[in-house]
This record gives sequence, C-alpha cells and structure tokens, in this order.
Amino acid sequence: MAHLAARANVSPDSGFPVTLHPHFNLKIKDHVPPEPPHKERTPAPDRGLFANPDKPSLLSIPGIKVVPLTESIGTVLENVQLSALTPQQLDELALLVNERGVVFFRSQDLTTEGQVKLFEHYGELDRHPSQKDTRHHVIRGSTIDHREILAYTPWPSGDFHADTSFEINPPSYSMLRMEEHPPVGGDTAWVSSYGLYDTLSDAMKYAHFTGLRALNVNPGFVTGFAELKKYEGDKILDFLNYHIHSADDHYVRFKWEVGSVALWDNRAVVHRVIPGSYETPRRGIRTTVFGEKRMYYWCIVSEC
Repeated sequence: MAHLAARANVSPDSGFPVTLHPHFNLKIKDHVPPEPPHKERTPAPDRGLFANPDKPSLLSIPGIKVVPLTESIGTVLENVQLSALTPQQLDELALLVNERGVVFFRSQDLTTEGQVKLFEHYGELDRHPSQKDTRHHVIRGSTIDHREILAYTPWPSGDFHADTSFEINPPSYSMLRMEEHPPVGGDTAWVSSYGLYDTLSDAMKYAHFTGLRALNVNPGFVTGFAELKKYEGDKILDFLNYHIHSADDHYVRFKWEVGSVALWDNRAVVHRVIPGSYETPRRGIRTTVFGEKRMYYWCIVSEC
C-alpha cells in the first residue's frame, strides 16, 4: 500500500523523513531559511486599478467566450491567446482575476520567455525561495504519493495555501502554465477566500483573529496566531481548516491539459493540487509578482 511505502521513509523517532524528497531538506528540518528573508518593499499600484470596470477592450476580442465555472469562483476565457493581449487588455484581465479569483485558458501558445515578459506587466517578479531561475518556478509532479510523508513534517505543505504567503510581501498574482501533464490526475483546486470570509457569522468576522475582509488563513503555511496561546490557536485553526475544506460552494477544480494556463489572485484564493501520483510527467512553469504587505481589518466587537 502507498501509505506503508511512504512511512518507510519516515523516522519513528523524529517524525522527519530519512530520505530527501522535493518538499523536504535539512534546512527545513533545522528551521533554517534557505536565504535571508525579503525586506519589505512597496510594489507598483495593482494593474487592476487601471482597468475600465466594464472591461470593453478585453471583452471585445473577436470570438471571446466568458464561461463562469461556479457562481463564486472561476472563469474560463475561450478563444483568447494571452500572448496577443494589449497592455489595456492585461489590465482588464487583472480586474477580472480580482473579481473571479482565478481565470483559466486552454491551448495557449506562450513560451517561458513570453510568460515571463507578460507577467512583468503586473509588477516585479517574485522568487520562490527554492527556485533556481530568478524569473520563474518549475512545478513538478511526483511518481510517489507523498501524502503520508507530508503528514509527518511540521506543516501540511500539500494542503490549501496561497503562494509563499509567509513572505512580508506575498505575491499578488500567480500564473501557472502546464508544459507536460498526465491524462488522468494532477487537477488543481481553488477556494475563494472572499467566500470563506463572507460565510462566517458576524461574530466570527469581527473577532480579532479573523477580522479580515478575505480570510487570510491557510493550512499550508499557518501554524498559529501570535496573540493567542497554542491551544486556543489550535482550536481556531481546526475550525478554519474545516471551513476551508468544506466550502463546496466556493470551490472550483480545474483539469489541466498541455497548454492550459491559470491566472489567480493570491489575495483572493487558496489552492492545492489534488493529491496523488502520476504515471507520466507533470511539469508546469509558475510566475509570481510581489504584492503589497497584507492589510488586516481589526475591530473590537462592541464597536463593529
């Protein structure tokens, strides 16, 4: 069984893997950052702020078809080539991504160089701590199901997350373009953080630990709350993790093909690849840009 094979690589004493795999290295074990933390920066204004709210330039593309996948999140744009978009259309696309959380495209002709150039329109390219190329990050699938190993590491890195949300300037936008993909498996799911926030009761919204317009919590990176005792924070995280995983009305799942592209707003959604292993390669190119330092909405219950 897959879980028994995975456990064979985990030390029963430390709970850490005894062999390295893509999600684990000795620096992680010793809680040593792979490089110095980024210093806070002030990014350029979000390109969505420059867009016409009606998106006339984007929506006038000949043959374009806008297909909402759910009421809450996710839209497919058909008959659109990202490589052909004008700066104005890219701004309007950013606004659509702000509104819908994630926008999908099929059969794109983008190259890696073209993807990097396109994404530079949205800001300064971010760099994932583990990526070698300063401009993009290679996302690879695995022929081994790592769920059991990840359960024994200090955080569930395969769970819902927003890209590098631990940074002082987490990415605003992310784009993933698939270059290789198996015929079955490897789907990615997104959940709307706006929807997660909106469906909380007022008492939960206004409590200091969730006083956010979009729920800025994800099980992939968040391990506690600085202002709370551990057992208090654990209980809150248990509830919020359940809230994220049960949000079927704010959930969308995308089946990848070679040439598919997803563009999403890390401030508005969390995402995860559906766990599993693949018989053929899964490889995509991800680009991100630095966003603003996250703003928190604090409120004393009696004054809200």
